[in-house]
Amino acid sequence: MAPTTTAAAAAVAEQQQHTRKALGLAAHDASGHLTPIRISRRNTGDDDVAMKVLYCGICHSDLHTIKNEWRNAVYPVVAGHEIAGVVTEVGKNVERFKAGDNVGVGCMVNTCGACESCRDGCENYCSRIVFTYNSVDWDGTVTCGGYSDMVVVSERFVVRFPAGLPLDRGAPLLCAGVTVYAPMRQHGLCGPGKHVGVVGLGGLGHVAVKFAKAFGMKVTVISTSPGKSQEAVERLGADAFVVSTNASEMKSVMGTMHGIINTASASTSMHPYFALLKPKGKMILVGLPEKPLQIPPFALVGGGKTLAGSCMGSISDTQEMIDFAAEHGVAADIELIGANEVNTAMERLAKGDVRYRFVVDIGNTLKSD
Repeated sequence: MAPTTTAAAAAVAEQQQHTRKALGLAAHDASGHLTPIRISRRNTGDDDVAMKVLYCGICHSDLHTIKNEWRNAVYPVVAGHEIAGVVTEVGKNVERFKAGDNVGVGCMVNTCGACESCRDGCENYCSRIVFTYNSVDWDGTVTCGGYSDMVVVSERFVVRFPAGLPLDRGAPLLCAGVTVYAPMRQHGLCGPGKHVGVVGLGGLGHVAVKFAKAFGMKVTVISTSPGKSQEAVERLGADAFVVSTNASEMKSVMGTMHGIINTASASTSMHPYFALLKPKGKMILVGLPEKPLQIPPFALVGGGKTLAGSCMGSISDTQEMIDFAAEHGVAADIELIGANEVNTAMERLAKGDVRYRFVVDIGNTLKSD
């Protein structure tokens, strides 16, 4: 249905409010090469929070998007959805935040607020979700993310950073953290005495280990890389490490796990992993393999097991996760880089060469030349 004249005029009026100048880093084509760009942000509305971006984590989805690997890039793309900074201005209706507060913005900046998912507090599954970048907002503009010096976001999509949680190491929790925390809570993998497996020890996997230990669970890391064993056990605190290609090691933990958080993006057979679950155990998929999953039906049916997916988390999930992280000393392991190092970081990320999350020091290094 075509918009009414009134609606069209309102959309034009909204776009005309995007008069606040900002500096960002943008990819202009599928090379993914990032260069400085001038962008416009909307003026702070009555329900908005304006924030100075201090840090922004680099998520693997940023790399997929800037290189148009998902075939949905709208260039120029200003990526970034792990945004941490400080409030500079609030609209007259905003009650939860004030100038000077430490805050964060994650993967979404708008939803319909009226559908069943939104009413149930699961707005991350709203069919009209507007993502933080490379997404068309309701005023017709394309969203720009946290690879920029400031953002303006509805209060509904801003979370508070508690004292004690560092903004740089806390930024990746806004995507990677809630992506593993939310399904652990939803599926009951969050209590002492439970045994959880974590497949993959990257940006998602390493925070999954930390949250699982903070919940008091026994944690076994399952990886294709034997060289990560010492890192997983001695530094991150996992109780055990299993090489997934080692049949005897996998056999030693068969039928022992209440659940598995699968962060892997590689396409492989799921059968060996389902064998590690107890009867009625749950495999939660948070990684995104490029090819269809290989799942023998009996691997599910035989033990009454569950395969579930989970995407991000709601705003309430995110705030709960951030508060829990601050209370229990959970933060991401990061490599802090300058804005002039982002292209090298993207090259390294494509090779898996990061321990475990790049975070861009936007506040100190994104400058106009």
